[in-house]
Amino acid sequence: MYCSPCFNARRKGLSSVVDAPVSEALPASTPVDDSAHTGGVVFSGMALNGATMAAISRMNISTPTPIQEKSIPHLLAGQDLIGQARTGSGKTLAFAVPLVEQCDPSVKQVQALVLVPTRELAIQVSGVMKALATAQGLRVTLLYGGRSLRPEHAALRSGAQIVIGTPGRTLDHLRQGTLDLRSVRFLVLDEADEMLDRGFARDVEAILSRTPSGRQTALLSATMPEWVAKTARKHLRNPVTVEVDADLQALPTVEHVVYTIRKSDKIEALKTLLNRRDGAPIIVFGKTKHGVKKLAQKLDTLGYPVGALQGNLSQHARERVMLAFRSGATPILVATNVAARGLDVEGIGQVINYDLPDSEQLFTHRVGRTGRMGRSGEAVTFITSDEERKWREIERGLGRRFARKSWSTARQPARHRER
Repeated sequence: MYCSPCFNARRKGLSSVVDAPVSEALPASTPVDDSAHTGGVVFSGMALNGATMAAISRMNISTPTPIQEKSIPHLLAGQDLIGQARTGSGKTLAFAVPLVEQCDPSVKQVQALVLVPTRELAIQVSGVMKALATAQGLRVTLLYGGRSLRPEHAALRSGAQIVIGTPGRTLDHLRQGTLDLRSVRFLVLDEADEMLDRGFARDVEAILSRTPSGRQTALLSATMPEWVAKTARKHLRNPVTVEVDADLQALPTVEHVVYTIRKSDKIEALKTLLNRRDGAPIIVFGKTKHGVKKLAQKLDTLGYPVGALQGNLSQHARERVMLAFRSGATPILVATNVAARGLDVEGIGQVINYDLPDSEQLFTHRVGRTGRMGRSGEAVTFITSDEERKWREIERGLGRRFARKSWSTARQPARHRER
């Protein structure tokens, strides 16, 4: 361990470590050249070391978003935090910056743990984290299912300091004795509302019990129901609460179009919308794995460039689908709610709720895939007669009523959104 001035001075000259999926690192002698990236002021007013500022600059970022501006100082000061901000607001960098600032590269133990609900989000968060950690000489390791445990075992043995994982896989490593969390000083629950819900709660509780009680904890999400905040407080110590544009009504960049429609008309309505696409990526949300697979196959047969993302796919298949979607090879993605959280693909122009989600929180997360970081977007929602009750519950939960049209009288809907 080092005193604070020595530690920060040491980090400025640390080697560059590039962490592949199996956490293979470059030799420690590889130097960091920050000279080309520190010409301007980055995150002015925050006490960040030079390596962190250079890494942020390499991301072409100079000014923090509101959630970053309000959260980072609290986290740098060692405070626990509950952060709520709409999707696309920069929550990942809000916790990643203070996390790497507080890890010690000379200690070859896991010092920070980030838990996320999906494999796709784990991969996405790791991209941001590695961009920061590389400059600090810190190793980042990913733990998620659908692939062999052996590379993860090797990465953990090599001395990873930052772990990003899904709950199930992280718990597997704890039970096998390949992961030791006794040195964790910084813990993050990303998409905290889902992490503390029934599906993950038991695994998350088991993982938290293996970490020191004196750790620093941050919970972040686009939606934070009261029950989540209440549950979360038993895991945090005097947390600071930060809310930024947390309300769906504060999303002026997303235009909502809601159609009452007969179930038999849904596929034709979807085709009409897809025929009017202007080249921007589109996500079509279905409800079930089987339904998503079937709908994607139907669209593929009709000649639409489409991919399907659902939980029954192998990890390799999921990565292949996402690569094709991100590259534009298949600009239409039909997906279950696995794509509703954390998925960040630049320029998604439209989200179509082909089937309604089960809650207002999922509706918010789905809609949040478009209109990100100030860009415009459109959210189209189909409502059949048997979904009327569910839709009213969603509106009540959101505290908002949406204007509705009948698809039968608007078979050729005008596109009001400007690009």
